[in-house]
Amino acid sequence: MPVPTPTPDDKFSFGLWTVGYGGSDPFGAATRPAMDPVYALEKLAGLGAYGVNFHDDDLVPFGSEREQRQRLVDAWTKGLADTGLVVTTATTNLFTHPVFKDGGFTSNDRDVRRFALAKVIANIDLAAELGAKVYVCWGGRDGAEYGASKDVPAALDRLREAYDLLADYVTERGYDLRFALEPKPNEPRGDILLPTVGHALAFISTLERSELFGVNPEIGHEEMAGINAAHGYAQALWQGKLFHIDLNGQHGPRFDQDLRFGAGNLRGAFWVVDTLLAGGYDGPVHFDYKTARTEDDAGVWVSARANMTNYLVLRDKVRAFRADPEVRQALTAARVPELSVPTLAAGETWSDVAAGSYDIEGLGARGMAFEHLDQLALEHLYGVRG
Repeated sequence: MPVPTPTPDDKFSFGLWTVGYGGSDPFGAATRPAMDPVYALEKLAGLGAYGVNFHDDDLVPFGSEREQRQRLVDAWTKGLADTGLVVTTATTNLFTHPVFKDGGFTSNDRDVRRFALAKVIANIDLAAELGAKVYVCWGGRDGAEYGASKDVPAALDRLREAYDLLADYVTERGYDLRFALEPKPNEPRGDILLPTVGHALAFISTLERSELFGVNPEIGHEEMAGINAAHGYAQALWQGKLFHIDLNGQHGPRFDQDLRFGAGNLRGAFWVVDTLLAGGYDGPVHFDYKTARTEDDAGVWVSARANMTNYLVLRDKVRAFRADPEVRQALTAARVPELSVPTLAAGETWSDVAAGSYDIEGLGARGMAFEHLDQLALEHLYGVRG
């Protein structure tokens, strides 16, 4: 079976911080030099990528003077034009500088919260100028380690205040931009606010312009919480709130590994792709991963391409699984299509089900045939079918 080749039609995108990650971690310094953002564009375009995502500080170092900022933005804009890559999304770094040690939008320090909003507003202007359609919001420092240090209801009030203000801003400026909240349970804070897709969806329902807000689930973040990532994507799709996706690899509940897509829980990755295809997701397929610190620059691009290759391979396997006549028979035997039939027939009410007659013993003895169905999926994943 030939290895598939990615093209811009596949809508693969990468964050500057992913390919530009130097390999530093809490126990060691960077193993690769800082990467020129324009060089990143050139390499990604050569691999068949479609787009890029950036933090403000990825493109313009924190504290840069106005002239330096303009020079860097101009070079980036030219690089986009030269390579044909598009800016799919943007985000703001509210976690690296010491000023954000207690968070951005939920810092106990009011002046920090005001600065955080100003920093986001400035980058929203650049994002809109560069054509981004989604603004990702990860509150990595919006959390706590100690019970008494954070008034959680007040923190949620401040989060809501911040997002309502930003929604007003993009509306008043006429920007064609939506927000995608990115959940994560912990790291770098002991406990982060809005830790899962479910928390984020519930929070969004409280916002004044909730139609402008969706979620950006990341496989690794969901699995860090011991949650089925595909289910999170499915619920977001079901609610019309899957505005963006972050794909990577993770080995269950541990630190955020950010492995290349397909290099962690492969079975989980298969079902994530299946969920995206079944749900009709047509946005950018974004990879939020980090090349291992063992690699040099050449290894960065091997890893970047591998993300796209693995997605294409799994996409082919998912399509073959769904097209397999034996799988269709197994789905019927497992009564999966029956779940789409309303429990109540037209015109029925609670009284009809309450008064119904049921063969309890017969229903209890009826097998569901799930093992056979799941084995067929594994055989497609293992490459012995299709």
